[in-house]
Amino acid sequence: MQPFTTLSAIAAPIDEPNVDTNQLCPTRFNKVPCGPEHARILFHDRRFTLDGAEKDFILNRAPYRRAQIIVADRNWGCGSSRESAVYALYEFGIRCVIAPSFGDIHANNCSKNGLLPVVLTDAECAAIRRQLHERPGATVTVDLAAQAVTDAEGKVHRFDIHPVRRKCLLEGLDDIARTRQYAEKIEGFEEAYRRERPWLYDRFS
Repeated sequence: MQPFTTLSAIAAPIDEPNVDTNQLCPTRFNKVPCGPEHARILFHDRRFTLDGAEKDFILNRAPYRRAQIIVADRNWGCGSSRESAVYALYEFGIRCVIAPSFGDIHANNCSKNGLLPVVLTDAECAAIRRQLHERPGATVTVDLAAQAVTDAEGKVHRFDIHPVRRKCLLEGLDDIARTRQYAEKIEGFEEAYRRERPWLYDRFS
């Protein structure tokens, strides 16, 4: 997993509450293997017509095609638990979503795939979105180590994050990589367990 440390990037404001995972990745795309194709899947039905032409959607507009941060409204990523919604965000280039609240499973899926979910207050998110509307293409900086967001006007907003989630994102550890950090202890336990209960392993000898 790609570590997340500090990101300064174009931020796209999305003012709607309750953007669900079916909008991020429509159901019919759920079985598409994770990869570059997901960049086009993100918000597919809102970005493209039936014949594939682009609609007037924020992520199709010039400043935001290169956005790596989304500043959203409340309850981002609600709905189903599909991890493909995160694949779509990530492959498009989004590395951080800032919102007042998230669907719990979606936020967890984000952090396990190298995408940082940041919770700020309703007022803070609304203020940052206003800045971005006034200055299309403006950048926002997210510093995970400092747990701080610097908005387009230079104001710093602090955020909380679970220490384990923070560590995994900073070090680029997915669940498998994190488990492997304890490989020596796991192997030691297995060896001791086998010695203490050899009868459990007789049939596998």
